[in-house]
Amino acid sequence: MDGRSGSDQVEMEAIANSSWFVPVLAVIMAIGLFSLFLYIVPGLTIIWIAILTFGIVKGFTLPTGIIFGVITLLMIGGNIIDNVMMGREAHKSGASWISIAVAIAAGITGTILLPPFGGIIAAVVGILTVEWIRNRDFEAGLRSTGGILRGCGLAMIIRFFIGVVMIGLWVVWMLLIR
Repeated sequence: MDGRSGSDQVEMEAIANSSWFVPVLAVIMAIGLFSLFLYIVPGLTIIWIAILTFGIVKGFTLPTGIIFGVITLLMIGGNIIDNVMMGREAHKSGASWISIAVAIAAGITGTILLPPFGGIIAAVVGILTVEWIRNRDFEAGLRSTGGILRGCGLAMIIRFFIGVVMIGLWVVWMLLIR
């Protein structure tokens, strides 16, 4: 028993067996995947929510629960990779950890206050300003800014591949595991 009442189970089965359910989820996942190149949309989270919806409607078993657990870990890791890659690349280009922390805090604040591009703009302005003041050298600030932008680009590419793996695991779940 999966804990659903009889009418809930009938409704879920009707949705699961409908001709629109899987195509709609696939479109949502495609939107999530390609939104990763915009950087401002939480594409991995969108993909994860679509897969969670599939699991809720179809029901979870031990094997599908394990697959969903792996998908969840990929989503969490992919969402963390942004800050790691941006910080690493900025530090390699000479930025201090203080400026990186300021850039991350500014990026989070900017994302909340000025979506859709406020986060990346605030992070860039934050690291440029702190490095310019710290080194009294505008070019050093620009190098650090280039580093954080390079890290952002690398993170986008990595997150895209993580999204492809998440969708691939969903396809395996959908086609091979009942």
